[in-house]
Amino acid sequence: MARVRDTYGRVDALVNNAGILGGLSVLEMPLPRWNRQIAVNLTGTFLCTKHVARCMVERATRGSIIVIVSTAGHQGQAGNIAYCTSKSGLLNFTRAAAMDLARHGIRVNSLTPTATDPEEGIERGVAWGRPRPEQRSRLLDFPKMVPMQKLPSPRHYARAAVFLASDDAEMVTGFDLRVDAGAIAKYWPWVPGA
Repeated sequence: MARVRDTYGRVDALVNNAGILGGLSVLEMPLPRWNRQIAVNLTGTFLCTKHVARCMVERATRGSIIVIVSTAGHQGQAGNIAYCTSKSGLLNFTRAAAMDLARHGIRVNSLTPTATDPEEGIERGVAWGRPRPEQRSRLLDFPKMVPMQKLPSPRHYARAAVFLASDDAEMVTGFDLRVDAGAIAKYWPWVPGA
């Protein structure tokens, strides 16, 4: 943080986006793996937020802190106990941090992505020299499960984050912006693409 502050003078926005995927069930999860996922996904966000917020307060910066969650933080998912737990914890962390930092003019919001349209990432990877993946059928079925019948791309998430960091969102704090094509709002037995 000191190097960032010394180089740029202040920090206007932070996007907490570190995370470890990969799940096991509650019966299979070894404690060291649980601790690592919680440490990166939840504790890492706490530490980055704490140190950036201190920098913002010292410089009287009315900044924005964004926490990347996941639809897995809103819903239970078998075989993904630590990831779901850590992402769910980030939702309330966001609200509590927003209350702590509001008096300093620092806004704290979360952004919830869902499964992401793979095509943009695949094309970018191919352009960078990576091989085109052969097995994509399972992920390509995801659009049938969401009301909008298509998945967001990284560009959709970027635009949402830019909005949350901008002055256009100056009165938004403690809020979760879901960019999920309606995935969380959907009643569970309804399959839009069926």
